[in-house]
Amino acid sequence: MDTRRLILLMIFSFSLVMLWDAWEKHNQPKAPTAAEAVASTPQPTASLQAAAPAATPTPTVPQAGAAPAAAAAPAAAETVRIKTDLYTADVSTLGGDIVRLELARYSATGDKSRPFVLIDPAHRYAAQSGLIGEGLPNHRSQFVALPGAREIGDGDKLELQLQAEESNGVKVTKVYTFRRGSYQIDVRHEIVNGGAQPLAAHAYYQLQRNDTAPEGESAMVMTFTGAAVYTEAEKYQKLTFADIAKDKAKFAKTAEDGWLAMVQHYFVSAWVPQGKDKREFYARKVEGNGGETVVAAGLILPVAPIAAGEAGTQSITLYAGPQEQATLKKLAAGLDLVVDYGWLTVIAAPIFWVLQAIHTLVGNWGWAIILLTIGIKAIFYPLSAASYKSMAKMRTITPRLMQLKERFGDDKARLNQEMMKLYQTEKINPLGGCLPILVQIPVFIALYWVLLGAVEMRDAPWLGWITDLSSPDTLFGVIPGLGMPIGLLPILMVASMIIQTRLNPTPPDPIQAKVMMMMPFIFGIMFFWFPSGLVLYWVVNNILSIAQQWQITRMIEGAAKKS
Repeated sequence: MDTRRLILLMIFSFSLVMLWDAWEKHNQPKAPTAAEAVASTPQPTASLQAAAPAATPTPTVPQAGAAPAAAAAPAAAETVRIKTDLYTADVSTLGGDIVRLELARYSATGDKSRPFVLIDPAHRYAAQSGLIGEGLPNHRSQFVALPGAREIGDGDKLELQLQAEESNGVKVTKVYTFRRGSYQIDVRHEIVNGGAQPLAAHAYYQLQRNDTAPEGESAMVMTFTGAAVYTEAEKYQKLTFADIAKDKAKFAKTAEDGWLAMVQHYFVSAWVPQGKDKREFYARKVEGNGGETVVAAGLILPVAPIAAGEAGTQSITLYAGPQEQATLKKLAAGLDLVVDYGWLTVIAAPIFWVLQAIHTLVGNWGWAIILLTIGIKAIFYPLSAASYKSMAKMRTITPRLMQLKERFGDDKARLNQEMMKLYQTEKINPLGGCLPILVQIPVFIALYWVLLGAVEMRDAPWLGWITDLSSPDTLFGVIPGLGMPIGLLPILMVASMIIQTRLNPTPPDPIQAKVMMMMPFIFGIMFFWFPSGLVLYWVVNNILSIAQQWQITRMIEGAAKKS
C-alpha cells in the first residue's frame, strides 16, 4: 500500500460516513398525527417518591403543549427581557421559561452583524422548569413578574422573581439569578406551605428543542446536535433526536450525580444539579408537526418535605453558553465532554492544551495553529522521513516496474513474483511508505477534531482576509446557485495536493494513475466548505510534507544516479 491508496481508503471511508448519515436522516420518523403526538407523561419512580407521605398523590410532569388540569386557560404571556454583559435573555411569564437567549460576544453564523442566538424560538428551543404535585405550578402555568431591575448595570448580579398563583395555601416563587461575567444562571423555587398538610413535591428541569440543524451546519462539516446525559457510572451518553423520537435512546435513568444538556456545535445548554440528591433523567418526543420533531430532555429532583406553615427551596444551575472547556470542567465533572472528540479524546485533549498554551504566548489562534502543526510535524519527522525514503526508492524503480508490467501483464502471478524479486534485490519494503503514515493518522485526526470543535476558533481572526477561523475562506466570493465559497486557502490546498501527487511514484496501472491525478481536485473541493482554521492546518502540513519529501527524494535519486 502506498500513500495514494491510503488517501483513496480515507476518501472511501469518509464517503461511507456521509452515506450513512444521509440514510439516517432519510429514515427519520415522519411527522405524526395529532393523536400520535401525545407522549407518555414522565413521573418519578417509587424510589424517588420514598420521602413523600402515603396520602400524597403520584405526581406527574405535565406534557408540553397541554395545559395543567388544575388550571384554567392562561392569560396571554408576557416576555421579560434581562440584559447582562454576556447575554440578553427573554423569560416568558407562561411557565417562567427562558424562551430566547442571545449571546453578546458571539456573532451569528451567517450574518456577522447579528449576535448569535442560542435558545431560539425558531428551533422551539426553551429552558423549562416546574414543580410536580397537585396544584403546583409547572411550565404551562401563568406567572407574574415582580418589580425589579432588568439590566445588570454596574452590579455583580441581578434577580428576576416570578410569582405563581397561590393554590391550596401554597405560594411558589421562581427566582432567576444572573451574574456578571458568567454564563451560569441559578434557578430557584421558593415554596411557602401555607396549607394545613405537609408538602412533598418534586421539581423538573427540561430543555426542549426541535431537530432542525443549527445555522451553518453542512454536509461537509457535520457535528453532533442533540441531548446528552452524564453520570459517574455511565459517563457521557449522547441521545439523538431520532432515537428519542422512536423511544430508543439509551441512557442512565437514575443516579445520585450527573447533569443533562442540549448540545450543538460550539455551544451547550445544561441543567447541572448541585449536591448528591437522587435524580431521574428522561427524554421524550413532545410534538412533531410540519416535518419537524420536537423533543424534551430533562431531569427530576426531589424537594425536601415542607411542613405546614414552613418554607423550603429547590435550586439548580443552568449553564447556557459557549463550550469553553476550562469553565465547563470547573462547573461539573464531565461537562467538558460536550466538546466531543470521541475515542480520540486521550490524544485530542493534550493537543488542545498545547494549542491553548501556544495561543497564550502568541495571542493569535491562526499563528497558534501554524506553530502547533510545525511542532507535531517535527515530532513525527523520523517516521515521515522513513515513509518518504521508501517512496523515493519506489520512484527510482518505477521504470523497471513498468517494464515488468509490459512483459508479464497477462500473467498476474508471474508479475507479482518478479516484482517481489525486484523489491528484495533493491531492499525496498512496499509497505514502507504506508506504515509510518498510519502511525501518524490518529494524531492528525485528533487535531482535526480539536480545530473543528474548539469554540475559541469562532470569530477568531488570523491574517488579512481571514477574520473567522471557524468559517470558510471566501476571499474570492461565493458561486451563485451552488453556494460554494471560493477562497485562497482551499486553492493552495488543492495546489499542494497536486505537487504531492507528482512527488509520489507513478502507479504502474494507467487507470490508477489517472485516478490519482484527479484526486486533488475531487478531494480538494470539499475543503472549500471547511472552516478556515482546518484548511490552514492542512495547507501548512502539506507544505512541510512537500519540503521534506522533495529533499529526501532529491537525495535518494541523486545517490541512485551516482551508483
